[in-house]
Order: sequence, then C-alpha cells, then structure tokens
Amino acid sequence: MSSKKSKNNSEYSGIKDNTVPDIPDKIPDSDANAVSEFKDKPFEQIVESGTVISSNGNYTVQCMTIIGQIEGHYILSPQNKTTKYEHIIPMLVAVEQNEMIDGLLVILNTVGGDVEAGLAIAELMAGMKKPIVSLVLGGGHSIGVPIAVAAKKSFIAKSATMTIHPVRMNGLMLGVPQAFEYFQRMQQRITGFVTENSNISAERYNELSINTNELVMDIGTILDGEDAVNEGLIDQTGSLNDAISALYEMIENEKKCDKKKKTKRNSKKQAK
Repeated sequence: MSSKKSKNNSEYSGIKDNTVPDIPDKIPDSDANAVSEFKDKPFEQIVESGTVISSNGNYTVQCMTIIGQIEGHYILSPQNKTTKYEHIIPMLVAVEQNEMIDGLLVILNTVGGDVEAGLAIAELMAGMKKPIVSLVLGGGHSIGVPIAVAAKKSFIAKSATMTIHPVRMNGLMLGVPQAFEYFQRMQQRITGFVTENSNISAERYNELSINTNELVMDIGTILDGEDAVNEGLIDQTGSLNDAISALYEMIENEKKCDKKKKTKRNSKKQAK
C-alpha cells in the first residue's frame, strides 16, 4: 500500500522537479467527449458562418468576418470565397438583441461585391447600439469601404489597402441618359454613407474615386493603411490587439454609462 502511494506521489511530483509528468495514452470516454464538444463548438461556428464567440477575455465578444466577395441577389461560382448577406444580416440582429454579447469585432479582407448587399450590412452596423470595432486586413476594397467605416471605431493594418472607385455594373446596360443618372444616384448613396461615418469629405472622396492617374486599366485610387488614415477614411492603423483593446474600452465606457443611468433612475424612484 505504501509503495503504491509513493508511486502516485512520484508521478505528480515531476512538476515541482521541472520535469513533464507522463500523459495518459487514452482519455476516458466521458472526458474525451466533453473535450471534443468544447473544441468543435467554435469550429462549427467558423465553418458554418465565419464567426466565433469568444468569452475567454474580460468580455464576451463576437468576431464576424467579411471575406472574399460580398454576394448579392445572385449566387456566385462555388470557386469564389463569398460573404452571404442573408447570413450576416440576421447575425447582426442577434448580436444586438443578445444581452450576453458585449461587443462585435468585424474583420475585413474583401474585394467588394454587390452594392446593395454591402450597403445593407453597413447600414445595420451603423445603427447598432452595441460597441463595434472593424479591422481591415489584406484589403477592404470597393463596397467594403462603407462596411469598414460603419463601425464605431475602425482600424487598418499598415500593409492593408482600400480601393475607391465609381460604381460598376455587370451584364446588359442601355446607353441612355437614365442609366447614367442611376449610376450617379447610386454613387451618391455610397459617398453619403461613407462621409457621414468617417472624417473624409464628399469632395475628396469623389476626387479619389474618379482619379485617372493611378490605375493603368481602371479609374480610382488605392490607399494603403497610413494613407487611409491620413485621408480621414479610417480612424487608426493597428493590429488585432489594438482593435480588441479599443473594443474593451468602449464596452467598459458603455457599462459605466448604463450603471450611472440605473443609479439615477433608482434615486428618482426613492425620491418619489
């Protein structure tokens, strides 16, 4: 009995002696199932919707990705990486209504896509009460620009770029004045949203959009991370740590404001 006890002590005393204890060859079935379920849950969220809820830090944050091409009313080729607005829109509504989620982190690496689908996502984000921070990695091009600026605070990596260009249309188009007027009105919708949610002026945004001196086969402007900040399009250059820190700070400030409001309401009730 004593030899068995000393053996067990020696197995676990390895931690104190700076040695690694033996790892069992097989995890018990009950423990293995629990570990598998714990690991698979966030993985399933990423596979199905490109999102994950993280509650390991100070607050519970949902991470949402806008990647590839933003799909509109037509299904794109299976070879394309796409973001489907019919997935993103209900997800944003769920985040806004879920009291367990404290904030939203939006990570973009997109070439753009459908104008109306992109604007719909951007409008929902801009109208949310929950703290939202966006981070542009790789690229936030075309209609990805309104989505990036829709957050309450926006970041961009120094190596990332954003392309600003006029509205385009695929397929049949009639060469009549009404078609060009439609293009102009759609461009005004984009310009108006971007200027309302960033520090760039409409005149400067339009100037960058119709620039003919930069792109060889197209018109528009490519801004790298620092240029996007200098133009007033994005708030700050930074990385993931900067974005999360800013989101935590916004959450803390909101919780303090809510606490003050509750205190005032309680004091008014007591006074009555």
